[in-house]
Amino acid sequence: MAPPMSAGRFLTLLRNEGVRVVEVGDWEHHNRNHKGPWGPVHGVMIHHTVTSGSERTVRICRDGYSGLPGPLCHGVITKDGRVHLVGYGRANHAGRGDDEVLRAVIAEKALPPDNEANTDGNRHFYGFECENLGDGKDPWPEPQLDAIERVSAAVCRHHGWTERSVIGHLEWQPGKIDPRGFTMASMRNRIRARLK
Repeated sequence: MAPPMSAGRFLTLLRNEGVRVVEVGDWEHHNRNHKGPWGPVHGVMIHHTVTSGSERTVRICRDGYSGLPGPLCHGVITKDGRVHLVGYGRANHAGRGDDEVLRAVIAEKALPPDNEANTDGNRHFYGFECENLGDGKDPWPEPQLDAIERVSAAVCRHHGWTERSVIGHLEWQPGKIDPRGFTMASMRNRIRARLK
């Protein structure tokens, strides 16, 4: 049972990990906590946005859109490797996913196939949206991949988690494909190396 860290601690840890942070508005208090609890937290979830243009992407992830209010994550990782903090607390990013996957994340074991959507993921995961069209062609620049690695490692280091606590949305919720363009196995290898 891991309570979420404070917003201030989150910011400090990201900076200590070498992340280039951009604070967007009153991100520390922008959340969906009125819709349910945030925590205990068990992992980090990585997404792609299906958008282009950093300014537009950050705005959408902060404010949401019709039918899905923001924030849509905690941090937006733009192509230049900056991490824009847009919310802190419960965020509309994970949706409902597979309880067996959650149990595997908690136990830090190999993930089973995600074949159900019966568990509230917004409660249990830190979420990072990454600026990418998600078409398998839009490139993932190294500064962006490096930032994904660093934010994930920072959160894992704080909670005493291994790289197995970092998953992609496609590993959580049936029908999701994000992030598309790199494998979560390769990203977990990078995170594992950074945590050594």
